[in-house]
Amino acid sequence: MAVVAAVCAVLLILAVLWDAFETIILPRRASGRIRLGVLVYRVTWRPYAALVRRMPNSNRRETFLSFYGPLALLLLLGVWTLALILGYALLQWAFGSQLANPDGPAGFGIDVYMSGTTFFTLGLGDVTPRTPPARFITVAEAGNGFAILALVISYLPILYQAFSRREVNISLLDARAGSPPSAVELLRRYGQSQNLAGLGSLLQSWETWAAELMESHLSYPSLGYFRSQHEHQSWVAALTIILDVCALVMVGIDDIPLQSARLTFAIARHAAVDLSQVFDTKPDTRASGRLLPADLMQLRVTLAEAGVPLRAGKDADQKLEKLRGMYEPYVKALAESLLMPLPPWLAPDGSVDDWQTSVWQHASAMPV
Repeated sequence: MAVVAAVCAVLLILAVLWDAFETIILPRRASGRIRLGVLVYRVTWRPYAALVRRMPNSNRRETFLSFYGPLALLLLLGVWTLALILGYALLQWAFGSQLANPDGPAGFGIDVYMSGTTFFTLGLGDVTPRTPPARFITVAEAGNGFAILALVISYLPILYQAFSRREVNISLLDARAGSPPSAVELLRRYGQSQNLAGLGSLLQSWETWAAELMESHLSYPSLGYFRSQHEHQSWVAALTIILDVCALVMVGIDDIPLQSARLTFAIARHAAVDLSQVFDTKPDTRASGRLLPADLMQLRVTLAEAGVPLRAGKDADQKLEKLRGMYEPYVKALAESLLMPLPPWLAPDGSVDDWQTSVWQHASAMPV
């Protein structure tokens, strides 16, 4: 029995340490699916999302969703800590609970107490190891406690820095593409300002953003559950907007650099595919309904009025449909899984940019 307990304890400790290594230190996507981190998010997200779906108020829904990312991260750290404490306590018990206890014989309860005080390096000294194996286990656990503390201290700033870099470009979409953002609105505003040449630079910056999004969210998948500041914003919507714009440019819009659109489309589509794998979302190949034939006609009218006409004809429509099929199944699956709505192609009637609103006044009188 003691041998079985020792083996189970060692496996539990190694599993936690390896999971912490893959989650915090490993700078690439972890391939294993049976991991504590994966289990924590899978077990907690589905019931949490189901509860949120029952809320009728959209603002309250978004508020509750914004809590999940940080809470799940703290829960994961707590699971690691508890598992290590129990693992080392079980290891002490397997070696006969060789601890000096002033209140009587040591048992598993004292082993857990000793493990907890050692892991958090409290150094109370009321319970002490009496044999070399017990001392070795105590020293090893103290080292693990320091290591986990150091990793967490370094991990959280890196995580929030990556979150901040992601959100800067998303916030910039508000004045450029509306709230909620849409590809047609972005092109319309650039066309009306006669700044189509500047759209090439914008696409280049979004190419970098998509690459950073992919790298940071592959390394730290928990970032995917962190919500943006405003209800109409999300990293899934921003990624979709950029893919929509690139698809329209690649179909045919004059005066916009085609090469920038192709490169940005390639890396953004790569990000959508890889991140759908990370979050285990199967591509949804059903018709999305985002761009109906009537909407496509209105899209062309809107762009033509803004001075950025979209190439028409059967070939152009087929090319747009093909490009959409390369990314929409992935972003749709991500949106449904993470409860981040996809943006429309056309701006909704009467929509107001977030920068024009406040809690005291619905919209300012300042013209756009």
